[in-house]
Amino acid sequence: MNDSSTTQVGTLYVVATPIGNLKDITLRAIEVLQNCDLVACEDTRHSQRLFQAHNINTKTLALHQHNENHGSTHIINMILGGDNIALISDAGTPLISDPGYPLLQLAHQHKIPVVPIPGPSAMIALLSVAAINTNPFVFHGFLPPKSQQRLTTYQSWQPLVATHVFYESSHRILTSVEQLLEVFGAETQVAMGRELTKTFEQVFRGNAGELLQLIQANRNYQKGEFVLAVQGENSTKSNTINGEQASLALSLKDHLPPKIAAKIVADHFKINKKQVYQFILDPEKND
Repeated sequence: MNDSSTTQVGTLYVVATPIGNLKDITLRAIEVLQNCDLVACEDTRHSQRLFQAHNINTKTLALHQHNENHGSTHIINMILGGDNIALISDAGTPLISDPGYPLLQLAHQHKIPVVPIPGPSAMIALLSVAAINTNPFVFHGFLPPKSQQRLTTYQSWQPLVATHVFYESSHRILTSVEQLLEVFGAETQVAMGRELTKTFEQVFRGNAGELLQLIQANRNYQKGEFVLAVQGENSTKSNTINGEQASLALSLKDHLPPKIAAKIVADHFKINKKQVYQFILDPEKND
C-alpha cells in the first residue's frame, strides 16, 4: 500500500468483464486490472479464470452481497490511503444487477475519483441484435422470485408504452414466460437471449406464444442465464381511428373475425391493433 502521507487519494475503477466469451474484454480493462493495486471481485475464484487468460496477477479481495457493507469501508480506506482499486463482478458491468452499490456510494461521499471502464452487458447485447423497439426501454434487473409478485410486476407494465427488459434464472424461466403470456397475450413481441456469448448461445425473436412453445419443447432451453425483452408499442402508432381507418375496419368486420380484421387494419395503417379491435366491437365509442 502507498504511504498516505506522501500520496494523493487513489482511484476506483469500475471495470466491465466478459459475460461468457473471455475474449470480450477491452484492452483498457486488461491494462487497468494488471496495473491497479487490488481488484475487488464478486467471487475471487470465479475471476481467476479471466485473470489467467489475460496474464493478470493483481491481488484480489472478495466483495459480494453478504460482505459489501463492511468490505466497502475497508476498500474506501485503502483508496484514501493512495491505492488504485478496480471493482469487477462475476460477469458483465458491475452494479447492473450485481454488487457494488454501497462501495460506489461511499466513494462519491468521500469525493474519490470513480472511473468507468465500459464493456459487456447482457441487456445491451440482446437489444443490439433483437431488432425490437428500444425507444424507450426500461430495465428491471431480476424480477421478484415469488410467482404472485412477478405477476403483479408484469401487470404494472400495462399498457406497454416502453420495451421492458429483465433478467431471469433457469429455475424460473418457464413459469415466468407462462405468466408473461397470461398478462400480455400470445401475440406480444418478445426477445430472449440465453447463454449470450457462450458455447450454447441462443437468441430468440418472435411472439410470446412461440417463445413458450420453444421453452416447453426442449428442457435444454430452460438451462443457463436469460435476458428477456417485452416490446412496447411503436411510438409512431396512433391510439385513434380516423375516417379511412374506420371505413376499412367496418368493411372487413362482416367478412372476418374481429381479431383478424383488426390486425389487417392496424398493419396497413401502422396503428394500435387493440384500438382497432375495440372499435370493431363497439364503433360508437370511437372518439
